Amino acid sequence: MFTHHHSRFAAGLLVATALVGAACSEPTSSNSTSKNPVASFSSAPLLSVSGNGLPSEAAGFAVLGQAAASCTDGTILGDIGTFQTTPPGAIALVRCPVTGGLHVGDAAAKAAFNAFVAQYDLLAPKVGDCDLAHTLLSTIPASTSLPPGVYCTGAALTATDVTLTLNAGGNPNATWLFKIGTPGPAGTGALTGTNFAVLLANGAEACNVTWWVSQAVTISTTLTPGSSFQGNILAGAAITLTRGSLNGNLWAGAKADATGVRVGDVTVTGTAVVGCKSSSGGGNGNGDGNDDGENDDNHRDKDHHDKDKHHDKDKDHGKNKHNDGDDRRHRGEGRDS
Repeated sequence: MFTHHHSRFAAGLLVATALVGAACSEPTSSNSTSKNPVASFSSAPLLSVSGNGLPSEAAGFAVLGQAAASCTDGTILGDIGTFQTTPPGAIALVRCPVTGGLHVGDAAAKAAFNAFVAQYDLLAPKVGDCDLAHTLLSTIPASTSLPPGVYCTGAALTATDVTLTLNAGGNPNATWLFKIGTPGPAGTGALTGTNFAVLLANGAEACNVTWWVSQAVTISTTLTPGSSFQGNILAGAAITLTRGSLNGNLWAGAKADATGVRVGDVTVTGTAVVGCKSSSGGGNGNGDGNDDGENDDNHRDKDHHDKDKHHDKDKDHGKNKHNDGDDRRHRGEGRDS
């Protein structure tokens, strides 16, 4: 781990990865135990966003591709969309239940994709984003824990049989932004994960994690049960998921080449995808899958409480009617005497 040992870890970074920047802002979490400053999103302000920090127009889309999106033997909680209309825009579902809507090049999908592209451009790596302590090796160590902050690679990132723990230090609003690769049409840097598990600790929430990737993203698992990945993926090219689970949104195809052409599809095979919440609800915030159940429990508790109040009111009403009858009898006896 290098949560508390940034200085020792930094020495190896100089050999493995180019330094992206030289400064960071203060920590996003006041409870962070890091001895080095941690960059925050203040260096790259977000667009107009919903409550979970995503572009409002795109927040409800769990899957968003440039031309195509497909899912086989998986599940998707959230909307699916493509920027392109039919053809070549297409959504293919094979034994893949979807809780949201399907949007092939309609107005909602186009607005979402445009917001995604704008967000992608806004979060692209810039000089000063990350200091040495927040520049990652091109291969993540097998067991790693990171406090909130902005982390850069300056190159591709490969993680095989790796467990990455994101530790919020008790701050549920803590954020992580990973910038994989270099920006621009000629930028390079893919994210490749095999049995790459991302865990959340001490209040961390999946929807507060963002992966900006210059090129393609490929994440797969051979483990049983499959490993779980956390966070919203904003990819310059295609996204491919195989087995396991992902808590977050998948948006692909943001980066244009020198001629302005964008290419990027989303392919999901055997993966359970739980999209982040939109302003109208749905998805979950912390990747534990319990948010809806907790809301249901609260709703049931409220119903039970309302029933009790109603029952008590009925009892009081019956008691009052009985007392009124006794009063009338007593008054009648008084007149007879």
